[in-house]
Amino acid sequence: MIGSTSAWGDGPSAWSRESVDGAATARVVVDGLGVVTEWNEGARRLLGYRAPEVVGQKAAALLADGAPTHTLHSLTGLRRWSGTATLLHRDGRRLTVGLLAHHREADGNDWLLVSPVARPAPTPEDDAFVRRSFAQSPYTMALYDTGLRLRWANADMERVLGLSAQEMRGLRVTEIVLDPESERAEEGMRTALETGRLQELGAALHLAGHERESVWSVSLAPVRGPDGRLEGVLLSAHDVTEQHLARQRLALVNDASLRIGSTLDLPRTAQELADVAVPRFADFVTVDLLPAIEGGEDPPQGSPHGPVMLRRVACQSVLEGCPEAVVALGTVAAYPEGSTAAECLAAERPLIEHITPAALDDLDRTAPERAERMRRFGFHSVLAVPMRARGLTLGVATFSRHRRPKRFEQDDLLLGQEITARAAVCIDNARRYTRERDTSLTLQSSLLPQRLPEQAALDVASRYLPASARAGVGGDWFDVIPLSGARVALVVGDVVGHGIQASATMGRLRTAVRTLADVDLSPDELLTHLDDLVSHAAGGDTTAPLDGDIGATCLYAVYDPVSRHCTIARAGHPGPALVAPDGTVEFLEVPAGPPLGLGGLPFESTQLELAEGSLLVLFTDGLVEVRGRDIDEGIAAMREVLRRPAQDLEAVCDALLRTLLPDHPSDDVALLVARTRALDASHVATWQVAPDPAAVAEVRKAACRQLTVWGLDDAVFVTELVVSELVTNAIRYGRPPIELRLIYDRTLICEVSDGSSTAPHLRRAHTFDEGGRGLLLVAQLTQGWGSRQMTNGKTIWAEQSLPGD
Repeated sequence: MIGSTSAWGDGPSAWSRESVDGAATARVVVDGLGVVTEWNEGARRLLGYRAPEVVGQKAAALLADGAPTHTLHSLTGLRRWSGTATLLHRDGRRLTVGLLAHHREADGNDWLLVSPVARPAPTPEDDAFVRRSFAQSPYTMALYDTGLRLRWANADMERVLGLSAQEMRGLRVTEIVLDPESERAEEGMRTALETGRLQELGAALHLAGHERESVWSVSLAPVRGPDGRLEGVLLSAHDVTEQHLARQRLALVNDASLRIGSTLDLPRTAQELADVAVPRFADFVTVDLLPAIEGGEDPPQGSPHGPVMLRRVACQSVLEGCPEAVVALGTVAAYPEGSTAAECLAAERPLIEHITPAALDDLDRTAPERAERMRRFGFHSVLAVPMRARGLTLGVATFSRHRRPKRFEQDDLLLGQEITARAAVCIDNARRYTRERDTSLTLQSSLLPQRLPEQAALDVASRYLPASARAGVGGDWFDVIPLSGARVALVVGDVVGHGIQASATMGRLRTAVRTLADVDLSPDELLTHLDDLVSHAAGGDTTAPLDGDIGATCLYAVYDPVSRHCTIARAGHPGPALVAPDGTVEFLEVPAGPPLGLGGLPFESTQLELAEGSLLVLFTDGLVEVRGRDIDEGIAAMREVLRRPAQDLEAVCDALLRTLLPDHPSDDVALLVARTRALDASHVATWQVAPDPAAVAEVRKAACRQLTVWGLDDAVFVTELVVSELVTNAIRYGRPPIELRLIYDRTLICEVSDGSSTAPHLRRAHTFDEGGRGLLLVAQLTQGWGSRQMTNGKTIWAEQSLPGD
């Protein structure tokens, strides 16, 4: 009963399940064909029919006026219908009742019709019933009049504010709660009264008598009288603090996933964790790592026990300059057994410590400076989380609170563990990357030339600059290879990718280029053979010296100081820059061959004559292709640097890198700068030789006379033997024209050319053989010998050290 004096207590008015009368509602189910399938006791009370009399019959028979067609059509597609219907009672009376019909598609397109057997009329007790309902509502509610003064407050409002309705009656919101949010609430009330529309707002309040701030969702609904006039405002508030905190935690985790691990730099990743946590989670955060991991090494297995040595790599505070910090960044400090950091590392789980006076007294004995800082700044709660990733313990993150009054709780522990785990994985990635980068750099450094070889054709300076830690070590490389006839090969290349694989591939390509250069191939032929090697490797040929999916570019140039000719070919690589002695800068138009590994496409060489003192600049694309800058801008900037006169090649290299590269380049850079020299006619002697054995003696005498002119009398004996053997072989086995050339450089080079392409080879002569010992003798008496093919024949050369070298 509405007027019952006790709704829930024991006694005669106590509520029981039996007091709910299911037959007080008429319930009828009609199927899709309009046939009654269910009929309850309430329906019998309402219309007088028993269930057997109605079930299975058409429901339309119960309607006093039949089923109107327009009503049936209007039900199509509806899930619910309500209205009135005139029904026939069993005794013939006509009853007009209110019906509520629910469409139940899941039960075979049935309709459930319900109607109360007796609809109660309003009673005088209703007002008291509503008032009690308002007072006992579990939602926080208060009623204000048009003067914005409180008239009624329910029990939950009294509980939240710690004041009775009597104490608050007649006061405004701004007088009950002193907070800026009260001003907003009162302004919302004014708006509700002015517009007659519901107002919604959120409020964060630190209410008197509550330990922490709470967040509320507030509705301000205008209340109208029977005549429609506005009589006041109903304030209804719902505590959404937990939902708000959950959203904050979710936002923090999401922010951590976006901000932590933006680079592969270990200290920066640790700092990102500290920056994310302050101020939304903690007032002061430190990140300390085991010193072993900073070099990329694996930390010791298992959890550390006893005193722990940790290096401070990051910290952040709500106070400028992190004045709470005792340990400076980069410093290794000892954390004694029993300290929060040491205990959480030993237990391998997060720990919450609430700072009490007794705890500070204990800390005075082991770490007095820490205790002093904690007292000074009012530390009251600390959460320490071990940083673990892939089964390894990396360090500890410590979160402290001294400004926000709320202590760390279980939910905070889970949140701290979540964001720390994210950071730990990123730090472990950075550690592993550091190890791989160091390995790659060591490997690449060992594969690149440690010092450039001595040769007289060129003055050379070089630079290799690895990419920033974010990008990783690549496969850029360069080389300077002395060739026969005082010539020099300059090589620059770039292997696609980064890391150890790129460095190893670079080393194998460099070795392959040196091997092919020893055969004295022309630049286009050398790149063709190199392309075949890469293509076979990419195709899975296990006999090839390279393996894996390889992509690379290469530029190969050969300079001859005698003729001052430079022959250049390239495979997908930027062409070189040429600076003439007068300062004119030109980027050479070398035929653009395809990158190495495509296979089957031709390479072409270009040949040009260089004036003595010309500057040839070979580089990889990382020098001119910089993120955020057009390549044409890079070329233009490079041109400007090279226009400036500079005698020192080292200074040229430094100026190019300083001008063209950002602080943290995203790609490796290899740079080779060479200034050409020329051997004048006084250092070269040439004779044409008749294809007659009698000419050997004459040309031998001419060579000896030339050595005397050069002041190389000590080299006459060996030179006579070399000239005799090489010229004799050319006359006997070669074809005209035959030419002898002596080159006086750092060494003495003897070259004999003829029109035959047949290459000589050493063989061991037997005891009674009349020939076969010549080349063996040349090989034993000289520093080195070999042959190179030309378009119209071959050249056999022998190089001998000069006395005193």
